[in-house]
Amino acid sequence: MPVLTTDEAALHYEVAGEGEPLLLLHGLGSSTLDWQLTMERFAPRYRVIALDFRGSGDSRDLRHPSGPFRVRQFSGDVKALLEHLGAAPAHIVGLSLGGAVAFDVAVRAPELVRTLTIVNSAPSLRMPGAAAQVVIALRRVVARVFGPRGMARMLAPKLFPNPEHEALRRTFIERMARNKRGAYIATQLAALGWSVREQIGGIAAPTLVIGAEHDYPFLADKQAWVREMQRAEYVEIPGTHHALPVEAPEAFHAALAPFLARHTAGSAG
Repeated sequence: MPVLTTDEAALHYEVAGEGEPLLLLHGLGSSTLDWQLTMERFAPRYRVIALDFRGSGDSRDLRHPSGPFRVRQFSGDVKALLEHLGAAPAHIVGLSLGGAVAFDVAVRAPELVRTLTIVNSAPSLRMPGAAAQVVIALRRVVARVFGPRGMARMLAPKLFPNPEHEALRRTFIERMARNKRGAYIATQLAALGWSVREQIGGIAAPTLVIGAEHDYPFLADKQAWVREMQRAEYVEIPGTHHALPVEAPEAFHAALAPFLARHTAGSAG
């Protein structure tokens, strides 16, 4: 199990394939495990790298295992890993929390980014409005009282609602239950207070924004902020939900592959 140890964290990551670097960043409560199919799909053409954020999966914060964390720390860990592997600039793909981290990297260290792919995320995870605040409060209570397993049980039917998703629901619950309660809560709080909304107009990297038809309502304004970016395009995957790459990997790969190909050296497409 490859681990990069810095002054602050022990960061677990996975690498497969050769070619231009393609970095995969997971969502809240997730890990590199959710990227297995994507790594297999793109390893024949890319050097695919998946990272566990500190406090998630097999990565940990060496000084403060239960936080507090900040998105800026996660993006700093991305920078450290890409530099350690000599893998910059990279195609960076982020789902949900991972999309926030990808945005943060693009704003703070644009030299690390070849392309940016944002999946069911936004340049701000601050949820406005009374209804949103109720959702935040509920999730905080569930996480504190019932832990990551309880949170997973609450979320699984929303992320994977169809009868054929039963195996995905079980896997999601078991994987999310591996999280430490304190670290999960700290990651949740880091995400909900983060924003680079005012800086996205300065992002020059080609950007693909992928949305699910049935994503969370507070992420529904993707097309509005896509228009503010210099080189961004939007595609929506019908019938899908927030955990799109896990729910519908073939549709996700079909959206991602041509975008990467257009911005890969030596590509004909």
